[in-house]
Amino acid sequence: MQLRVIKADDTEEEYLHTKVIATFINAFGAPSEKNTATAQQLAEAVTFYLYNKHGSHKITSSEISSIIKAVLTSTGFDNAADFLSEHHQRRNLLRARVQVIKVDMEKISPDTPLRQIDRCGPADPWNKSKIIHNLVNKYNLQPAMARTVASLVEEKILNSGFRLVPTGFIRFLVLWQMQTILSAQQQIITCKDDKEIELAEVFNAVTEDRLRQPQNGLCPVEA
Repeated sequence: MQLRVIKADDTEEEYLHTKVIATFINAFGAPSEKNTATAQQLAEAVTFYLYNKHGSHKITSSEISSIIKAVLTSTGFDNAADFLSEHHQRRNLLRARVQVIKVDMEKISPDTPLRQIDRCGPADPWNKSKIIHNLVNKYNLQPAMARTVASLVEEKILNSGFRLVPTGFIRFLVLWQMQTILSAQQQIITCKDDKEIELAEVFNAVTEDRLRQPQNGLCPVEA
């Protein structure tokens, strides 16, 4: 049975072993062949435990995070566990500081005080799940891709240092990231199709050449 992960916003997604590997790699900080190999081994231990010892087909993302930290600590990677905890705390702090404002930017001038901007429209706390919900329901994106787009947008918002973020700016980032990912996906599909066509043409050419050669015990194929 496929394990389901309950996210912080109460949405669910399939458990991905590769995301656990990525979490371990991020915890180690410096990417290297040794760290990648260790991350894969530790991730296999976590996945094995969740499927064979956890006793449920659902688990929260915070529980997975706690298990990963426990594995790091028990295997001597205390610094990596501390780094992961600090990273999560910093991310939650940055999220709490961001306010989304619904404001008409045409009414804002360079002389407008920031305090006045706060009063130009209602402000809502940052919520990545709203982006995911909108992408799935309005643009019919698959949940996994919608979550990827939302994560990329969140990364840009949090790294920007902005405390107030207009909804129009968020919409621009969402559409930009969505088009970028869809374009990249289409290029991959096109390259794959071109490669398959190329391989098929080579195969057909070789096959035709062989058929035109006299066969032992068979009649040669006429041109």
